[in-house]
Amino acid sequence: MADRRLQVFHTVARLLSFTKAAETLHMTQPAVTFQVRQLEEYFNTRLFDRTHNKISLTEAGERVYGYAEQIFELYGQMENAVREMTGEVSGDLIIGASTTIAEYMLPPLLGDFKEQYPDVDIHLKVANTDGIVHMVESNVIDLGVVEAPVTNKNLVVEHCRNDQLVAIVPPKHPLSEKKETTIEEMLGYPFICREEGSGTREVIAEFLGERDKEHHIEMTVGMELGSPEAVKGAVEASMGVSIVSRATIQKELQLGTLVSIPIKPILERPFSFVHKKQKFRKRLMETLLEFAGDYCDGEEGS
Repeated sequence: MADRRLQVFHTVARLLSFTKAAETLHMTQPAVTFQVRQLEEYFNTRLFDRTHNKISLTEAGERVYGYAEQIFELYGQMENAVREMTGEVSGDLIIGASTTIAEYMLPPLLGDFKEQYPDVDIHLKVANTDGIVHMVESNVIDLGVVEAPVTNKNLVVEHCRNDQLVAIVPPKHPLSEKKETTIEEMLGYPFICREEGSGTREVIAEFLGERDKEHHIEMTVGMELGSPEAVKGAVEASMGVSIVSRATIQKELQLGTLVSIPIKPILERPFSFVHKKQKFRKRLMETLLEFAGDYCDGEEGS
């Protein structure tokens, strides 16, 4: 309902990128450029300075951006007020999730949510935990779901549930008959782990940092891979051992291609929702968080 030119300008100014704005708005880059030029022609002044493949707001652009922020906040308040009266839940929501959550936690949650609220359109972006937090900070997404602690105090973090990490080895591995193991013991074998910035790796590194105060422990990475599926495949191929979310290995345990071993002490990490502090929230996001709260309670109790 808002002025399309202003909406496009606001997105470009927020992201300081025509390319990222085009991706966020599901438009072509020439269409984004056209809308911004239309607004510049309307005001008869440049709103962006373009130098060396970078853009920045002009003084006029800063002024327009400030008013646009207020306008869209009022639009949001108006939509929330009317939809609260009518009980309608509809619209678009952009969610970002780290890899493990996107592949194993969100599909059933979003499927049930979509079934109950068919007029909702959800767009999902997938990255590691660091990437998702950055997207929230940059307003690229409305809501993030991550698998590691978030240190930015300017963001709101709502805990969903804890996820237990377990050791995985191939069936004929020397550790496969053990009832439990330790990280120290796991690190005596070629260790396969996720990339820097992933929630799983951060939790392991944080644990080792704490233990290192008592014992000198180093993690020697034998192979670094970019997804839970790749890590599991490498362990199945007897290329090493690893530590993964228990939620990601149910199929492999049933097929007998992997053996999971509990870690002592228990290694857990939080699954959390993260978003910016706002005076108001979209009714749609409020509804999803309430719906997810019931889901999280059910998961913790299972």
